[in-house]
Amino acid sequence: MAGNEIWTIGRILKWTEDYFAQKGIENPRLDAEVLLGHVLHKQRIYLYVHFDEPLQAHELTAFREMIKQRVNHVPVAYILGEKEFMGLTFKVTKDTLVPRPDTEILVQGAVERLRQLGGENPHIADIGTGTGAVGLSVLHFVKDAELDTVDISPQARAVAEENAASLELMDRAHFFTGDLLAPLQGKTYTAILSNPPYIPKADIAGLSEDVQLSEPHTALDGGEDGLDFYRRLCSEAPAMLTAGGFMAFEVGINQAKDVAELAQANPLITRTEILKDYAGIERVVIAWKEA
Repeated sequence: MAGNEIWTIGRILKWTEDYFAQKGIENPRLDAEVLLGHVLHKQRIYLYVHFDEPLQAHELTAFREMIKQRVNHVPVAYILGEKEFMGLTFKVTKDTLVPRPDTEILVQGAVERLRQLGGENPHIADIGTGTGAVGLSVLHFVKDAELDTVDISPQARAVAEENAASLELMDRAHFFTGDLLAPLQGKTYTAILSNPPYIPKADIAGLSEDVQLSEPHTALDGGEDGLDFYRRLCSEAPAMLTAGGFMAFEVGINQAKDVAELAQANPLITRTEILKDYAGIERVVIAWKEA
């Protein structure tokens, strides 16, 4: 890609799509469009109606740098420094996982049930918060809720705080650094939410290069069978729920039944539900405490 040639939007998109495909990038056209749109500060639809528009030298330079990162399997969200989730924009860094669309099922399920409960000022905990995407999204949609977040990583906690500030939720969000529920001892919650590490240790080597090379392994590794964190949460969390409250967890493929059984093994839990994601995979387990 020589710098003294004229590169139009259409031409550079085609070149980048082909180059990404050669390098094994999973969504070559989409990634090219998202990155170029970011450089140009335009929506993707703009690119399609301005195919003949030439790029300026500084735009080409910036786009080249993004291409280099992407072919080294840096996820698009890390290159841009942000990811949309539940219609909100979250800052992401290499200290946090990139929020996934599947996790929206956890948020939607929690929001629906909090609204059904109908109590005033529900108190929510988000355990292993990362970017804060789960807890802060619930806070955005449940206007009188209060949120406590916990992450073992001080760097992740800092990202979550930045996201709370940018979403104007700092007045209802509180941040703790520590191991799962430990910083919250003595508190009670209407809902305890978590998208914990759930990849079995042996499966991490088989994940995509984007994930393996860029995303923090501490946020992925769920122990030998992927269930380590669920065992601890199902043991400890029910005692911290108010009467009639619930805990809700995202789970990996084929883990829902096992996690539901772990929850039901706690005598404080009276019933469980399982929610499917957009692909029909059982993705969220909700466990209720007796009212």
